Amino acid sequence: MPATLKVGLVQQAAWPDKARSLAESEAGIRALAAQGATLVLLQELHATHYFCQTEDDTLFDLAEPLDGPSAQRLAALAAELDIVLVGSLFERRAAGLYHNTAVVFDRQQGRVGYYRKMHIPDDPGFYEKFYFTPGDAEADAGFEPIDTSVGRLGLLVCWDQWYPEAARLMALAGADLLLYPTAIGWTPTDAPEEKQRQKDAWTLIQRSHGVANGLPVLVANRVGHEPDPSGASPGIDFWGGSFVCGPQGELLAQADDAPAHLLVDVDLSRSEQVRRVWPYLRDRRIDAYDELTKRYRDR
Repeated sequence: MPATLKVGLVQQAAWPDKARSLAESEAGIRALAAQGATLVLLQELHATHYFCQTEDDTLFDLAEPLDGPSAQRLAALAAELDIVLVGSLFERRAAGLYHNTAVVFDRQQGRVGYYRKMHIPDDPGFYEKFYFTPGDAEADAGFEPIDTSVGRLGLLVCWDQWYPEAARLMALAGADLLLYPTAIGWTPTDAPEEKQRQKDAWTLIQRSHGVANGLPVLVANRVGHEPDPSGASPGIDFWGGSFVCGPQGELLAQADDAPAHLLVDVDLSRSEQVRRVWPYLRDRRIDAYDELTKRYRDR
């Protein structure tokens, strides 16, 4: 594993047209690889629009198997450009069984792992439970890092970002980095101060996972306004804000709300240094945490 890793993040708009969306992803991947990135992270559901604003069973036609055309295109890019590439798929696992799946391609090796989103939201404008089955902790290896030529990737997806348990389990399994492909934004009619609170909370919680676990964190989010096809809402403004932070939560780079390609040098050796000074893993009271497996502690 290299001591310093040059990482790239693609922050893009996306459309219902897969060809157009994937072309945008490919342009970003190629631009970052040309600048020396050896690990490139794409945002959640980068191959299509964010179709979960409404419940429409015809949209299951967008799904593909793990080895479908989109995955094959990403695998070919990883091999051609000699990079580790993390993409996102609307996965058709079987008839009536679909997942929101992040997939890792490692240079010439092809697909070396995948992670099926574990926490699935169901909120106005984000009706993901209609489309996605949660990953199975046993069948899908749960919160298990994926081994690659650039390190062990603790890969999580969007709504997973709010759960410290998910980040902790990845860290306890030996992840070298935490990665979050996301698709998050606000309702255009929200008040400016509410929009700022939402975005600040989103950035803060993910930086805190870096602090609590002594790991770098990579977050790739989408941008642009996407209308609600049903017309029931004003749609979503995806706020971008993709960023990379170090193991003390320090921001190394952050994008604004426009399409962007972030290129960042991440010093992986700092995790060891930070954990020696802030030994949270050493001081955990694992003998006292049994009730964390309960939904709520009724007294």
